[in-house]
Amino acid sequence: MCLEYGCSSMNKYGEELCGDNVEATTSGEWTTLVLADGLGSGVKANILSTLTSKILCTMVANDIDLYECVETIIQTLPVCSVRGVAYSTFSIIHVNKEGCGYLFEFDNPQAIYYHHGKCTDFEREELDVCGKQVFKSPLKLENDDMVIVMSDGTIHAGIGMILNFGWDRAEIMQHLNRNLNPSMSARAAATIFASACNDLYLDKPGDDTTVAVVKFRERTDVNIMVGPPVDKEKDSYYVGKFMEGHTKKVVCGGTSSQIVARYLGKPLRTSFDFPDKEVPPIGFIDGIDLTTEGVITLRRLLDLSKRYMDIHDMAPKTFTKQDGASLLANVLFEEASNIRFFVGRSVNVAHQGLPIDTGMKMKIVEHLAANLRSMGKEVVLDYD
Repeated sequence: MCLEYGCSSMNKYGEELCGDNVEATTSGEWTTLVLADGLGSGVKANILSTLTSKILCTMVANDIDLYECVETIIQTLPVCSVRGVAYSTFSIIHVNKEGCGYLFEFDNPQAIYYHHGKCTDFEREELDVCGKQVFKSPLKLENDDMVIVMSDGTIHAGIGMILNFGWDRAEIMQHLNRNLNPSMSARAAATIFASACNDLYLDKPGDDTTVAVVKFRERTDVNIMVGPPVDKEKDSYYVGKFMEGHTKKVVCGGTSSQIVARYLGKPLRTSFDFPDKEVPPIGFIDGIDLTTEGVITLRRLLDLSKRYMDIHDMAPKTFTKQDGASLLANVLFEEASNIRFFVGRSVNVAHQGLPIDTGMKMKIVEHLAANLRSMGKEVVLDYD
């Protein structure tokens, strides 16, 4: 089992900075995520929420008592000269790889528990922490459960526009029941929720709006082979390592596909469909989950990864197109938790005379690996 998290955020219309901030960290067996909402909007709210989320995330991840954490926040935040208060609401998720932990909430909308494909409420215990009303909920997550936390921009969505009094919690849960499914990633779930809020705001959010999701799921390992090894004598050894374990297998590149097909004793078949004219068609090898072209597909994949990571991008995070880059994005971004690249550094004779070299391929893979790590994936690069 493993934990993954994702968030999606919108700035108040006309503001360059968001007054909400999400901070997350994984330390050993524990994952900690904090969503903070600063008082007001703009620069001041951004400072308040950033300070709150970073301080709380660091302290909670280091097992410091909640009372001390809240007291530190109260004493640290700058005081608003207009209102005379230093105020930032927050939600804290602190959970281990067995799905056990706690949720703490202070003045944010009540978190939603997505359990067995349906939204429900958490059991909440009211605590008095330094004069503040804080709610505590024990967490005992099961496979594909999600914890959904949000800023108050979600419940204010549509006020004075489509809805008279904002988005009712029961209606939010009904919408999520219709549109979420247990197989989607935390990032995809957060975007679906935030995108609906943006629609109610008619693309002009009246408040900073942020959704963060932590999901408990089964670990999925993916091996991806990119290019043949420098020494042709090592082909069988290289492919043998690639084929080890109960993992999803992906091959990128024509030469790599031929080597794998020869090793497995299976034919390599090529599709003649072009779902996207800028991405070469995919191939098929029995025993391999996905076979694609190399550098051009990886370059498109890198572009998709940048858009996927952008928390302000409201486009759906599940990929329905059937071109090689979209299929590969679905495997790596949505399904995988642990990814191992087998990167061959042999010069591809097919690239002679083209503006493609081994160095370019290495850079694409390294940038892609960095983006995958930023998504919370565990990534290993093996060069040969």
